[in-house]
Amino acid sequence: MALELVTIPALSDNYTYLLHDARSGATAVIDVPEADPIDAALTERGWTLSEIWLTHHHDDHIQGVEKLKAKHPAAVIGARADSHRLPPLDRALSDGDTFEFGGEEVHVMDVSGHTVGHIAFHLPTSRIAFTADSLMALGCGRVFEGTMEQMWNSLQKFLTLDPETTICSGHEYTQKNAEFALTIEPDSSALKSRADAVAAARAKGEPTVPSKLSEELATNPFLRAGDEPVRENLGMMDAPAHEVFAEIRRRKDSF
Repeated sequence: MALELVTIPALSDNYTYLLHDARSGATAVIDVPEADPIDAALTERGWTLSEIWLTHHHDDHIQGVEKLKAKHPAAVIGARADSHRLPPLDRALSDGDTFEFGGEEVHVMDVSGHTVGHIAFHLPTSRIAFTADSLMALGCGRVFEGTMEQMWNSLQKFLTLDPETTICSGHEYTQKNAEFALTIEPDSSALKSRADAVAAARAKGEPTVPSKLSEELATNPFLRAGDEPVRENLGMMDAPAHEVFAEIRRRKDSF
């Protein structure tokens, strides 16, 4: 039986996720922007929270942990490299580490760039990746602490995953990201089609995440910095891919 994934809106534009294994009853939450929506989702389903997985230290991903743990004393899992800025960890993990959840292996990926110590959680069997503010729907996080080359290298790790992987990112930024992406690839029919679908979903108040990695590969400019159409449109045919990525990121920051 496959793991059940639940997407929960939080704060003004954040998302958090529940991952549930019906066989064992184990339930994990990935990032805790605020406790109340998570508590309500658990109560509605009759689930018991067993684990809290944290991707990085920004307040809008961890500020609800203390309140949530007061009612649901779950084990907290996060990055060893970021442990000094996270809530107290019951289990500190590093790039390449694995652990078991719901009878599956969970792979820990260091995807530093947005922050140093940002991690993603990848479940190859279920084809799910919790990427938070590294890889996002039609975008990527701002490079606050790492370098542009570091962020580009982190994003490259996602290219090794099954294209059918579900990308669970941390924010509802997709419509704005689509508007920007069209300035990079204005002639892309795949991007135009996705931008229209995103606009229609948002007009109805529907979430645009999670997304499929295959969609990101076809339309996300931050993953496509090494592709010829993007290089040509930017006039950077001979530049290293990380420099093309940096130019796209700079343009997005001022968009």
